Amino acid sequence: MQTAGEIIDNRIIIKKPKDVGRLFTKSHFGKPLSGGNLELNLIEGVFLLEEEKIKIKKGKKEIDFEGLISLASKKIPHFEIKYLVFKDLRKRGHAIHLFEKDKNITFNQIKNEFYVIAFSERDELDLKKMKTTIGSITKDGKALWIAIADEEGDITYYDASILDIKGNIKKHKFSKGRCVMLDNRSIVFDRKLARILFEKEFFGKPFGEWLQISFVETLYLNKKGIIEITTSDGKKISKQKAKEIISKKQPDINQRLVVFEDLKKRGLIVKTGFKFGSHFRAYTKGPDETHAEYLIHVVSTDFKSIWEEISRAVRLAHSVNKEICLAQVSKSKIDYIKFGRLRP
Repeated sequence: MQTAGEIIDNRIIIKKPKDVGRLFTKSHFGKPLSGGNLELNLIEGVFLLEEEKIKIKKGKKEIDFEGLISLASKKIPHFEIKYLVFKDLRKRGHAIHLFEKDKNITFNQIKNEFYVIAFSERDELDLKKMKTTIGSITKDGKALWIAIADEEGDITYYDASILDIKGNIKKHKFSKGRCVMLDNRSIVFDRKLARILFEKEFFGKPFGEWLQISFVETLYLNKKGIIEITTSDGKKISKQKAKEIISKKQPDINQRLVVFEDLKKRGLIVKTGFKFGSHFRAYTKGPDETHAEYLIHVVSTDFKSIWEEISRAVRLAHSVNKEICLAQVSKSKIDYIKFGRLRP
């Protein structure tokens, strides 16, 4: 037996008590009204009509699926994306409702265990806005799901959270030495210092009996007073001059250095992430105990991107058993925003 509904002011009103009980009490559709009626939004109406569980009239005329789609697409912004996600989650057994209290959130689960934001694959990720939304949801212990509908209507889900990333690497007190800056790296020629830097905190990579270190490691160790930087003929290079030289080859070195320093403070080992398409890979334990758990990509506070790039990064990280974090650098802090593949 099909439920009967009537469109009034772009809402579908259900009046029969049995229909109200079946839809609301058993299946969590709609919103109860005074007088015992039930109000469905147009997305719910389209879903129930496609499932052949309802007949809907507008005035005296019954409206068909095409007609209801046409009406819904005019009244609900990004209707088809929202509908595809709604339909997919409902088919998976999740009772969700349109969330009308916050325009940045699309749906909430009936028990408010999680919230959903629906995007098209062509939509833009505004990380600043996303971070604010994540913060408002997760502070109450709720989860945020990101649902991306591609051009064929398939849905990919991600979870998003702000990660308080921490490791257990203890700081070692190093003796002082120097390094020689070359075109794309620096070399520590002091054999003892080279060995200790690598063994204790996994700086650099052995270069024969010596140690090659990256530019960000060079600046970090110089700032810590562990090494001074010289040219190949032994002339000392100041901190400022070294930054100027390196900035010409790596324009984002300042942002990378800020994140590198923060990750070291948090007790992590930090290495280049180039082979994984990111700036850094980070270990919470020694590399002899574990693989790098995180890929860290450094971005500015106003970072924006297309979802295709995020999808690529998450897929790659997942394939090598790592998690991708965007390190969003602002004047006052660094936020690590993690995106992970989700299977609802």
